[in-house]
Amino acid sequence: MSQVQIRNRNKEAFARLCVLVVIGVAALFSQGGAGDAGRADAKMPMVRLGKDNIVKVEVATTEAEIQRGLMFRTSLAKDSGMIFLFRPPRPVRFWMFNCLISLDMLFIKNGKIVKICENVPPCRSKDPRDCPTYPEADVDVSEVVEVCAGYAKAHGLKEGDPVSFEMP
Repeated sequence: MSQVQIRNRNKEAFARLCVLVVIGVAALFSQGGAGDAGRADAKMPMVRLGKDNIVKVEVATTEAEIQRGLMFRTSLAKDSGMIFLFRPPRPVRFWMFNCLISLDMLFIKNGKIVKICENVPPCRSKDPRDCPTYPEADVDVSEVVEVCAGYAKAHGLKEGDPVSFEMP
């Protein structure tokens, strides 16, 4: 076997290993931390929506984390969600490309809900350009919180409600 063939086989093996590691890590995070779920859950940041609705959230701050969001999740615990942080605040719209579950989206600025998009359905298109955006026009925010579809209505949330953040 030539040196070139050996190098190519090593590169292929390394690429397969990398793919398996990425899949394993993605599976671990999509299940909420597997074996350490109790400890990890206790350290999760919390968002207080309105007067007394507490949601434990995963945090998305990098462009990659924001872009991925809750893609490929098959479920979301009823009092959990994801918060997207925008520093500095900026105009945004969200889509549901590769999302498998319906969500409520809470757009936040200056500690108040400025827009709510309820029961946003997954986009089934294979082409992200075919997915609608939410809201239809950009909204200027510092945070967006995504929770299970129906959460806003079930908890009586409305635009103008206060939002605060807590670290345990």
